[in-house]
Amino acid sequence: MRIRVRQRPRSRRTALRTGVPLTTLALAVAGCGASVTPGATTTSLRNTVATQGTSTPGATSPTPSPTGTATAHTAPMATATSCTDQILAGMTTAQRVGQLFMGGVNAAKPDQAQLRILRDNHVGSVMLTGRSSAGTAATRKIVDGFRGQADRVGGKQVGLVVATDQEGGKVQVLNGPGFSAMPNGVTQGKKSTTMLRAEAAIWAQQLKRAGVDLNLAPVADVVPASLGTRNIPIGSFQREYGNTPGPVTSHTGAFAAGFKQSGVMTTLKHFPGLGQVIGNTDTTANVVDSVTTSTSASLDPFKSGIQAGSPFVMVSSATYNKIDAQHIAAFSPTVIGQLLRGQMGFKGVVISDDIGNAVAVRSFTPAQRALNFTSAGGDMILTVRPDVIPAMAQAIQTRMGQDASYRAKIDDSVRRILDAKHNAGLLQCS
Repeated sequence: MRIRVRQRPRSRRTALRTGVPLTTLALAVAGCGASVTPGATTTSLRNTVATQGTSTPGATSPTPSPTGTATAHTAPMATATSCTDQILAGMTTAQRVGQLFMGGVNAAKPDQAQLRILRDNHVGSVMLTGRSSAGTAATRKIVDGFRGQADRVGGKQVGLVVATDQEGGKVQVLNGPGFSAMPNGVTQGKKSTTMLRAEAAIWAQQLKRAGVDLNLAPVADVVPASLGTRNIPIGSFQREYGNTPGPVTSHTGAFAAGFKQSGVMTTLKHFPGLGQVIGNTDTTANVVDSVTTSTSASLDPFKSGIQAGSPFVMVSSATYNKIDAQHIAAFSPTVIGQLLRGQMGFKGVVISDDIGNAVAVRSFTPAQRALNFTSAGGDMILTVRPDVIPAMAQAIQTRMGQDASYRAKIDDSVRRILDAKHNAGLLQCS
C-alpha cells in the first residue's frame, strides 16, 4: 500500500453510518505514497510497511530481539485452519469477494451512501481516512456503530477489520483527546529502539481504545541522503526512519513490536520500497525506480519484518525496472509471486496501495485494476473510493466463474485474510 497524504483535508465524503451493516476484513496496510504538496496536512496515507500481527487472544507477548523486532509467536495452526475453513466453506461467492476489499470512509464524518456500497458488496475491511480531531472516545463510538453490522456466515459474525494511517508527523489520521501527537519518522528514527517500542505500545493502545485493529504503518522505505526531500512520497514528509537499511530495519521492527505488544496489527509498506523514486504514485503516473534490484540492501527492513511475523505487506504502484519493467509492482507476478512470496517467504496478506483513486493506475479501468492485482498474487484491494468497488467485485466474480485456477487463487487469498482475522480474534467459530 502506499501512503497517501492529501492536501489540506478535503472532506472526503465517506461517512460511516452506524446503521449500515458491513462485512469484515482482515488487515494489513496499506500504507501509501503521500499525496500532498510538501507542507500540506495529511489526510490519508496509503503506504504501508512492516506490520506485526496482533496476538491471538490468550497468547503470550512476543519476545523482542536486540533490534526491537518482535519474534513471531506460534499460534495454534490447526485451530486457525479449522476455523478459517469453516467460515470459508459457508461463504457465498459474493461474500468471499467482499473479503478482498478495504474501503475508505471519512474518520470524522462517515458517508452513509458509501457505507451502503460497502455493505451491499460485503466488504470485509474499512479504512478510516481524512483527518479527525474527535479523539478516542468519539472515534470508538463511530467504529462500534458499524462494527456490529458485519456479515454473518452460518450464524457467526465475520469480524470487521478497521484500519487507519497512524504513522506520525504529517501522516496521522486520528487526533484529539486520548491521542498523542506522534513525531514523524525521522524523529522516531533518532530514538533508541527500546524507547520507540515503548512509545509505539502506547500509541497502539490509543488506537485500540478507538476501535482500530490495524495500522497501515510502519514505513519501511529507505530514502538515501543524496535524494532526501526530493523523494516526494516519503522524504518530503520525513516519513523515513533513516537513510540506510540499518536504522530503518531496527526502527520499523521496534515500532511493529510495540504495536504487537498492545494487540494492534501493523503493515510493512511500500514494498519493494519507495525510497528511490521522485514522484508520488497518488498524484503522478509512470513513477519509476531504476535502482532497486531483488537483492538490494534496501529490502532488508521488509525481510526482517516478514521474518518477525508481519501479517500484512503493502505493495507500491511504482515500476521497478530492474525487477519487472513491464508492470507496476502491484500488478507484477514477479514482485508479488517471485520476490515477496518466493524469495522472502511471505505468507501473510498482500495489500495494495490505493488503487481506487491513485493517478498511477488511472490508465486502467477499475475492473482491470482488480483483475491485474489479484492475478499477480495480491490479496486485499485498498481503495479510498468505495464507488469503484462494485465494478471491481463484479469483474472478479465473473472471472471466478470462467477460470477454475483463478477461483482457487481467490480462495487462497480469502483464506489468508480470514487467518489474519482469526489471529486477531475477529472470527467466531464453534
